[in-house]
Amino acid sequence: MNRKVKLSTSMTLTQFDNGYWYTTELKDFAKTIGIPFASRLRKDELEDCIKLFLKTGKIESPTNRSFSIPSTKDVDLGLSLDLPVAAYTNDRKTKDFIEQEARKMAPCLRRKSGACYRLNRWREEKLAKGVRITYGDLVREYVRLNQTKGPFVQIPHGRYINFLSDFLKAEKRATREQALKVWEELKTLDAPKNYRSWKKLQSSKAK
Repeated sequence: MNRKVKLSTSMTLTQFDNGYWYTTELKDFAKTIGIPFASRLRKDELEDCIKLFLKTGKIESPTNRSFSIPSTKDVDLGLSLDLPVAAYTNDRKTKDFIEQEARKMAPCLRRKSGACYRLNRWREEKLAKGVRITYGDLVREYVRLNQTKGPFVQIPHGRYINFLSDFLKAEKRATREQALKVWEELKTLDAPKNYRSWKKLQSSKAK
Protein backbone atom coordinates (compact mmCIF):
# COMPACT_ATOMS: atom_id res chain seq x y z
CA MET A 1 0.00 0.00 0.00
CA ASN A 2 1.46 3.37 -1.04
CA ARG A 3 1.87 6.26 1.32
CA LYS A 4 -0.43 9.22 0.83
CA VAL A 5 0.60 11.84 -1.72
CA LYS A 6 1.15 15.52 -1.03
CA LEU A 7 -1.51 18.17 -1.60
CA SER A 8 -1.22 19.62 -5.09
CA THR A 9 -3.40 21.14 -7.79
CA SER A 10 -2.68 18.12 -10.02
CA MET A 11 -3.86 15.45 -7.58
CA THR A 12 -7.03 13.46 -8.25
CA LEU A 13 -10.16 13.43 -6.11
CA THR A 14 -9.39 9.84 -5.13
CA GLN A 15 -5.92 10.80 -3.97
CA PHE A 16 -7.40 13.63 -1.94
CA ASP A 17 -10.08 11.41 -0.39
CA ASN A 18 -7.53 8.71 0.41
CA GLY A 19 -5.29 11.15 2.22
CA TYR A 20 -5.60 12.41 5.76
CA TRP A 21 -5.03 16.14 5.90
CA TYR A 22 -4.51 18.25 9.00
CA THR A 23 -6.44 21.49 9.20
CA THR A 24 -3.26 23.55 8.94
CA GLU A 25 -2.33 21.74 5.71
CA LEU A 26 -5.77 22.35 4.24
CA LYS A 27 -5.76 26.04 5.18
CA ASP A 28 -2.32 26.61 3.66
CA PHE A 29 -3.31 24.81 0.45
CA ALA A 30 -6.66 26.62 0.31
CA LYS A 31 -4.88 29.97 0.54
CA THR A 32 -2.55 29.07 -2.35
CA ILE A 33 -5.49 28.33 -4.67
CA GLY A 34 -7.39 31.45 -3.61
CA ILE A 35 -10.23 30.15 -1.43
CA PRO A 36 -11.64 33.17 0.46
CA PHE A 37 -11.61 33.22 4.27
CA ALA A 38 -9.60 29.98 4.29
CA SER A 39 -8.25 30.65 7.78
CA ARG A 40 -11.80 30.85 9.21
CA LEU A 41 -13.33 27.79 7.57
CA ARG A 42 -13.91 24.51 9.39
CA LYS A 43 -12.01 21.44 8.27
CA ASP A 44 -15.04 19.92 6.51
CA GLU A 45 -15.68 23.21 4.70
CA LEU A 46 -12.08 23.37 3.55
CA GLU A 47 -12.31 19.81 2.24
CA ASP A 48 -15.49 20.60 0.30
CA CYS A 49 -13.91 23.68 -1.28
CA ILE A 50 -10.76 21.85 -2.29
CA LYS A 51 -12.69 18.88 -3.71
CA LEU A 52 -14.80 21.24 -5.82
CA PHE A 53 -11.64 22.91 -7.10
CA LEU A 54 -9.96 19.60 -7.96
CA LYS A 55 -13.10 18.41 -9.76
CA THR A 56 -14.10 21.57 -11.65
CA GLY A 57 -11.38 24.16 -11.18
CA LYS A 58 -13.97 26.44 -9.58
CA ILE A 59 -13.64 28.26 -6.27
CA GLU A 60 -16.83 28.78 -4.31
CA SER A 61 -17.65 29.58 -0.70
CA PRO A 62 -19.02 26.53 1.13
CA THR A 63 -21.12 28.55 3.55
CA ASN A 64 -23.34 31.60 3.93
CA ARG A 65 -21.90 32.31 7.36
CA SER A 66 -20.74 35.84 8.03
CA PHE A 67 -17.04 36.21 8.74
CA SER A 68 -17.23 39.79 9.97
CA ILE A 69 -15.72 40.26 13.41
CA PRO A 70 -18.35 41.60 15.86
CA SER A 71 -17.39 44.45 18.15
CA THR A 72 -19.06 42.75 21.15
CA LYS A 73 -19.29 39.01 21.77
CA ASP A 74 -22.42 37.45 23.27
CA VAL A 75 -20.45 36.16 26.23
CA ASP A 76 -19.36 39.73 27.06
CA LEU A 77 -22.99 40.85 27.24
CA GLY A 78 -23.80 38.27 29.90
CA LEU A 79 -25.31 34.98 28.76
CA SER A 80 -28.98 34.33 29.48
CA LEU A 81 -31.69 32.11 28.01
CA ASP A 82 -33.45 35.00 26.28
CA LEU A 83 -30.27 36.50 24.78
CA PRO A 84 -30.31 36.26 20.95
CA VAL A 85 -27.41 34.36 19.42
CA ALA A 86 -25.48 36.94 17.42
CA ALA A 87 -21.75 36.72 18.15
CA TYR A 88 -21.33 33.17 19.47
CA THR A 89 -17.96 32.09 20.82
CA ASN A 90 -17.12 28.43 21.37
CA ASP A 91 -15.28 29.13 24.62
CA ARG A 92 -15.37 27.39 27.99
CA LYS A 93 -17.69 29.96 29.60
CA THR A 94 -20.30 29.53 26.85
CA LYS A 95 -20.03 25.74 26.91
CA ASP A 96 -20.42 25.70 30.70
CA PHE A 97 -23.48 27.95 30.48
CA ILE A 98 -25.20 25.64 27.99
CA GLU A 99 -24.29 22.56 30.03
CA GLN A 100 -25.51 24.05 33.32
CA GLU A 101 -28.80 25.30 31.87
CA ALA A 102 -29.38 21.96 30.15
CA ARG A 103 -29.05 20.15 33.47
CA LYS A 104 -31.63 22.49 34.99
CA MET A 105 -34.05 21.36 32.26
CA ALA A 106 -33.01 17.70 32.46
CA PRO A 107 -31.20 16.95 35.77
CA CYS A 108 -30.31 13.40 34.74
CA LEU A 109 -29.00 14.41 31.32
CA ARG A 110 -26.09 12.34 30.08
CA ARG A 111 -23.69 13.64 27.47
CA LYS A 112 -23.93 11.87 24.14
CA SER A 113 -20.93 11.66 21.86
CA GLY A 114 -21.43 13.89 18.83
CA ALA A 115 -24.09 16.12 20.40
CA CYS A 116 -21.90 19.23 20.60
CA TYR A 117 -20.79 18.88 16.99
CA ARG A 118 -24.40 18.65 15.82
CA LEU A 119 -25.45 21.55 18.03
CA ASN A 120 -22.84 23.77 16.39
CA ARG A 121 -23.99 22.76 12.90
CA TRP A 122 -27.64 23.37 13.89
CA ARG A 123 -26.77 26.85 15.15
CA GLU A 124 -24.79 27.73 12.03
CA GLU A 125 -27.56 26.49 9.75
CA LYS A 126 -30.22 28.52 11.52
CA LEU A 127 -28.18 31.73 11.50
CA ALA A 128 -27.16 31.26 7.85
CA LYS A 129 -30.88 31.10 6.97
CA GLY A 130 -31.60 34.26 8.95
CA VAL A 131 -33.57 32.45 11.66
CA ARG A 132 -33.52 34.24 15.03
CA ILE A 133 -32.49 31.92 17.86
CA THR A 134 -31.73 32.51 21.52
CA TYR A 135 -29.45 30.76 23.96
CA GLY A 136 -32.57 29.15 25.35
CA ASP A 137 -33.10 27.59 21.91
CA LEU A 138 -29.51 26.34 21.97
CA VAL A 139 -29.99 24.76 25.38
CA ARG A 140 -33.24 23.05 24.34
CA GLU A 141 -31.64 21.67 21.18
CA TYR A 142 -28.66 20.44 23.21
CA VAL A 143 -31.02 18.61 25.57
CA ARG A 144 -32.90 17.10 22.63
CA LEU A 145 -29.70 15.90 20.97
CA ASN A 146 -28.42 14.28 24.15
CA GLN A 147 -31.76 12.56 24.71
CA THR A 148 -31.93 11.15 21.16
CA LYS A 149 -32.22 7.37 21.31
CA GLY A 150 -29.78 5.22 19.40
CA PRO A 151 -26.54 6.28 17.72
CA PHE A 152 -26.37 9.35 15.53
CA VAL A 153 -26.13 8.85 11.78
CA GLN A 154 -22.45 8.94 10.90
CA ILE A 155 -21.29 12.32 9.66
CA PRO A 156 -19.61 12.42 6.21
CA HIS A 157 -16.52 14.25 7.45
CA GLY A 158 -16.13 12.46 10.78
CA ARG A 159 -13.72 9.83 9.49
CA TYR A 160 -11.80 9.53 12.76
CA ILE A 161 -14.95 9.21 14.86
CA ASN A 162 -16.61 6.86 12.38
CA PHE A 163 -13.53 4.65 12.12
CA LEU A 164 -13.17 4.26 15.88
CA SER A 165 -16.88 3.51 16.23
CA ASP A 166 -16.86 0.86 13.47
CA PHE A 167 -13.57 -0.68 14.63
CA LEU A 168 -14.62 -1.10 18.25
CA LYS A 169 -18.01 -2.44 17.20
CA ALA A 170 -16.55 -5.06 14.85
CA GLU A 171 -13.39 -5.98 16.75
CA LYS A 172 -15.10 -7.22 19.89
CA ARG A 173 -12.05 -7.53 22.13
CA ALA A 174 -10.22 -4.49 20.84
CA THR A 175 -9.35 -1.59 23.13
CA ARG A 176 -9.55 2.10 22.31
CA GLU A 177 -5.74 2.23 22.41
CA GLN A 178 -5.54 -0.47 19.74
CA ALA A 179 -8.09 1.37 17.60
CA LEU A 180 -6.08 4.58 17.85
CA LYS A 181 -2.89 2.79 16.87
CA VAL A 182 -4.56 1.33 13.78
CA TRP A 183 -6.02 4.73 12.89
CA GLU A 184 -2.60 6.40 13.08
CA GLU A 185 -1.26 3.83 10.63
CA LEU A 186 -4.23 4.15 8.28
CA LYS A 187 -3.82 7.95 8.19
CA THR A 188 -0.44 7.59 6.47
CA LEU A 189 -1.67 5.30 3.68
CA ASP A 190 -3.12 6.06 0.26
CA ALA A 191 -6.40 4.34 1.10
CA PRO A 192 -9.96 5.25 2.14
CA LYS A 193 -10.06 6.21 5.81
CA ASN A 194 -12.68 3.74 7.02
CA TYR A 195 -12.85 0.40 8.79
CA ARG A 196 -13.82 -1.51 5.65
CA SER A 197 -10.69 -0.30 3.88
CA TRP A 198 -8.49 -1.30 6.80
CA LYS A 199 -10.11 -4.74 6.99
CA LYS A 200 -9.56 -5.25 3.26
CA LEU A 201 -5.92 -4.29 3.70
CA GLN A 202 -5.51 -6.85 6.48
CA SER A 203 -7.04 -9.54 4.28
CA SER A 204 -4.63 -8.78 1.45
CA LYS A 205 -1.70 -8.98 3.85
CA ALA A 206 -2.82 -12.40 5.05
CA LYS A 207 -2.78 -13.90 1.52
